[in-house]
Amino acid sequence: MSASSLKPSLFVVALILLSLSPSHASSPFPQPQPQTSLPTATSSAVSTGGPPPEVLLMPILTSLGFQELSIAVPSLSSVFASSAVLSGGPITVFAPSDDSIRSCLTCSAAGLLREHIVPGLFSLPYLTKLAFGTKIETASAGRCITVTASVNGGNSTSASESVRIYIDGVEITRPEIYNDGRIVVHGIEGYVAPLTPLSCNRDGLASPNLGPAGTGSTIVRLMLRDAMVRLRDGGYSILALAMRVKYAELSTLRNMTIFALDDSSIFGGGLDYVSNVRFHVVPDRLLARADLEGLPVGSTLPTLVEGESLTVTHAAAAGGGGGAAAGSALRINYVPIKNPDVVINPRIAVHGIFLPFPHLQPSISASAVLEEGLFDGRRMSETCGGERSLAWAPVPAAGFDVDEGL
Repeated sequence: MSASSLKPSLFVVALILLSLSPSHASSPFPQPQPQTSLPTATSSAVSTGGPPPEVLLMPILTSLGFQELSIAVPSLSSVFASSAVLSGGPITVFAPSDDSIRSCLTCSAAGLLREHIVPGLFSLPYLTKLAFGTKIETASAGRCITVTASVNGGNSTSASESVRIYIDGVEITRPEIYNDGRIVVHGIEGYVAPLTPLSCNRDGLASPNLGPAGTGSTIVRLMLRDAMVRLRDGGYSILALAMRVKYAELSTLRNMTIFALDDSSIFGGGLDYVSNVRFHVVPDRLLARADLEGLPVGSTLPTLVEGESLTVTHAAAAGGGGGAAAGSALRINYVPIKNPDVVINPRIAVHGIFLPFPHLQPSISASAVLEEGLFDGRRMSETCGGERSLAWAPVPAAGFDVDEGL
């Protein structure tokens, strides 16, 4: 799709999203309240002798393969000289790869480096102990990164390996590739988007309308922000925008499961998903891929649309392998799961799907549909097995309208 044809589509999507919001007069995020203190990591292993960190940083980054960041180090000499915290003290660098930096056409390596350096020694064990949503001020004064984490599944040999750490939604994929007690370098997947003056504030945590204190609403708001950042960077930016519009409603839930259409599918013919996104949200149930696979055929899942639910129509094959093939064996309203567990955190699960869900008549159970053969799945197999087409719809028996309610 050309850029010229994409712009009108984006405008249409924006109008639809705005129509979902109950009010255009105020942002779905409440005005942020300033955080009074920011953490600084320290270490008893820090050496006070030798050259200052800024002198050592350039050859260290060069040896680790971060050429773009290395070249930008001299431009930060004035920043180090004017900061009592940075100058001579330990520092931590969250380092994006050269390819990541080059992919940002509007970014400068010097600007990115400044916002990817924090004062203090933040080793991986230290990061795993930080509270979810901890903010750390960077070498760019008044700009903070936010640390979040999610728990890995499967077997892990240590507590550190069982947790995935994110810096403003960007995962640390190569933790502690350098640590000499004065400088720590973590490799990250991608780069942190340019930070704003509000990045050090507790965005959205002071809303009086999002539930009483102690109900878990604060952590849900943090999880929503974490999920939106990761969805935006993972090709689901339209869903991230829709979640921002419906932020006030979503933040009142204890947890949620969301079935998502990616941006390319929406612009390829799935605009109905945008106006119907609440039908794809299961409130107050956190269902990861393993949980969905454990649901029997015919199970129903409530949605945010009152009186309308989703139905598990095909269960995943027992003992199926991982990847998209295993995910596609599970169908909700006859639509396969394309990418299970796109985003998983302690309160939100997001799964990618091929198509927007059709509305099924509640009077017809999933088991009855399967037994009577009311749907022919061949066309789904043809379209979802290779090049996908959003023109597909289940083939109903005569007189049964699967699109009723869309």
